[in-house]
Amino acid sequence: MNNRIREYRARFNLTQDELAKKVQVRRETIVFLEKNKYNPSLQLAFDLAKVFGVKVDDLFFEEEQGQ
Repeated sequence: MNNRIREYRARFNLTQDELAKKVQVRRETIVFLEKNKYNPSLQLAFDLAKVFGVKVDDLFFEEEQGQ
């Protein structure tokens, strides 16, 4: 599962720590998410999407085969 969290975080001028506090997780969780090393819970995915005012599908996507 890939994501655009880093891209949206930059658009909103948020640090990893600021975003983590907004969704009530540790900064390390954001680090792992951005590196695609962690798949979030459904609740966390919705919380992140809410912070950025987008749909979950705008933040998270599956990499197409062959890429």
